[in-house]
Order: sequence, then C-alpha cells, then structure tokens
Amino acid sequence: MKHRLACLGRAWYSLWMKKGIHPDTYRKVIFEDTASGARFLFGSTVLTAETAVWKDGKKYPKTTVEISSKSHPFYTGEDRTLDKAGRVERFKQRAAKKK
Repeated sequence: MKHRLACLGRAWYSLWMKKGIHPDTYRKVIFEDTASGARFLFGSTVLTAETAVWKDGKKYPKTTVEISSKSHPFYTGEDRTLDKAGRVERFKQRAAKKK
C-alpha cells in the first residue's frame, strides 16, 4: 500500500479525503513566522487580508504567526525570550486592577 501511495505522489490525499466535509473557505495559505522569517504553505480556513507570492509563482493569501517550529525553542534548541508584545506587563497590570 505504501508503494501505491508513493507512486501517486502528492495527489494521494485527494483519493482518501471525504468529499463535502471541508468549509468553502478551505484553501492554501502562506503562514509567515515573524520571529524567524520562515514561510510555510498549508491548507487552512483562516481569514486573511494580505496576499503574497509563493515559490511556485502563484499568489496565495498570507497570514503571520509569532512562532512556529522554525523559531520555537523546543525545536531549535535555543534559549531565548519571545515576549515581544509585552504580555507579562499586560498580565501584571490586569492582576493589579483586580486587587
């Protein structure tokens, strides 16, 4: 069975996916990691306003993510702080207001 799927290449998933269960907004989307600059092309239903050109020359919807497997310390082995948006400070402010 593995050999048969390998012969079909990337189109094997269309043979096994159920028809009519995916939302109408399901399409390929570019996800760009702001921490590392890495870009990934995945199927998604995320709503986006931006578009970008992928390596194949086609234009796809684009969304940004703060962290991915290319920048997460678990996968990279690096030890770094990723608190760019001041989340800790906002949490402390909310906690102080409740007291």
